[in-house]
Amino acid sequence: MALFERPTLVRDEVYEHLRRAVLDGELVPGERLGEAELCERLGVSRTPIREALMRLTQDGLLVAEANKGVRVRRVSAAEAQGAYVVREELDGLGAALAATAHTPADAEALRGALAALEAATPGDYREQTRLDLAFHRAITQASHNAALADLARDLEQRVALIKHQTRTYNAHPGTGAQHAALLDAILARDALSAREAARAHVRTFAALVLRDLGEHHD
Repeated sequence: MALFERPTLVRDEVYEHLRRAVLDGELVPGERLGEAELCERLGVSRTPIREALMRLTQDGLLVAEANKGVRVRRVSAAEAQGAYVVREELDGLGAALAATAHTPADAEALRGALAALEAATPGDYREQTRLDLAFHRAITQASHNAALADLARDLEQRVALIKHQTRTYNAHPGTGAQHAALLDAILARDALSAREAARAHVRTFAALVLRDLGEHHD
């Protein structure tokens, strides 16, 4: 069995590496990905590259084009609007559940995630985005609801594409205050306030994103 463990590990490593590169904005929406270049960059053969690209296409992070290979998927205004309608409900539910279910370890993780986000370099958009997603992921984890975590993971991928495509997400001056209000409600175990704080936060940035996509549609 050992002979088959390493190839499987390589395939998973390549997939996860490229997935993180998209979610972290290293590979941006619209960017084309060449197999030969990726093989050289990652030091692997074409087989794990092809398998990873296929999986990422199935995940909705990449899109295949006839005779043009694959590129990081761009999101339309209509898709973004649908994603934020769902995100408002899921984030509200996740915050409410986290308010009632979080443990002392969760509270520490939430404080740390927000502190890291607040300490991010203002001009480093990719780092801000990565840490923003990590903070919201910590809230989902604090809900201790596996079904919600599965749904949130898929939605996070869509939101990451939107954030890197629009680059408006962390520019709003009210971001810090909204995050702080959300965390305070969760730590106070105020489920109703946590739900509304999360939903209001999503609505604020949905409006910014949809405005940006409307102004810069292809």
